[in-house]
Amino acid sequence: MQLSALTAFYLTTAALMWAGNAIVGKILVQASSPVLLNTVRWGVTALILLPFAWRVFKGDSPLWHHTKRFALLSLFGVGSYNVLLYLALQSSTPINVTLIGASMPIWAIFIGMLVYHERANLKQVVGAVISLIGVAVVIVRGELERLIEIEFVAGDLYMVIATILWGAYSWMLSHPKESNERSWPWSYFLLAQVGFGFCWSLIFAATEWQLEFSYFTWSWQTVLMIAYVIIGPSLIAYRCWGLGVSKAGATVATFFTNLIPLFTAILSTLLLQKPPEPFHGVAFALILAGIYLSIHKKS
Repeated sequence: MQLSALTAFYLTTAALMWAGNAIVGKILVQASSPVLLNTVRWGVTALILLPFAWRVFKGDSPLWHHTKRFALLSLFGVGSYNVLLYLALQSSTPINVTLIGASMPIWAIFIGMLVYHERANLKQVVGAVISLIGVAVVIVRGELERLIEIEFVAGDLYMVIATILWGAYSWMLSHPKESNERSWPWSYFLLAQVGFGFCWSLIFAATEWQLEFSYFTWSWQTVLMIAYVIIGPSLIAYRCWGLGVSKAGATVATFFTNLIPLFTAILSTLLLQKPPEPFHGVAFALILAGIYLSIHKKS
């Protein structure tokens, strides 16, 4: 399988947007409870998409013939993943969250084998391991002794569940139930997911409120960060990810998620006005090597 430059661009753009989401999300969970934050994010996203794609909710829309599929698709992708990510960031460290998220290609391989009966080849498995090593280089900043400093907390479990759900979401994207689904206008397909996902978010937000865990602090900084989360990690990233997965398949696409911790490290150093360090280059080379192996199934 050969990956086109455009497909690689889509998947890399999504990874870059989500790296920003990890940085901004860490700040936002101090101002908003995770479930409420996710609800606001997708509620506003739905309002933005509505003028362009409201027809997807008409009575004669093909969406209603696949309500179970979109309910499940939106639960995995829009309704649950980011809630669990924001919950993880409340109690876990970025190092732990990044490390766990980097296991996504492994989970995608398992899901493909168990659910879709598609077995990964040796090159893909080796590529996954090499990419994980590259991520580990970023996490320990090139110093192996930092491995003993890693501690696991309750938030890490949230990230494990989130990673598995995203792998399932990606597989569902790459296996549509009807051939016409991929011919829908992109805004229709995204609004269908966001609409169902917003309903899931409302249910989760009501539960959070009933348990008295809900909070929100207004400020211009909070508003601007939420605006970024809506435009970048929501609209742009989900569109790019959907395009990339449809071309590359779920297993190959999830290898690009290993770029997220690398981009996160680089963005963090830039925001702190510190130049990238040599270990960033080593990690980038390893992650790219893993991706290269994953997309070249045949020698």
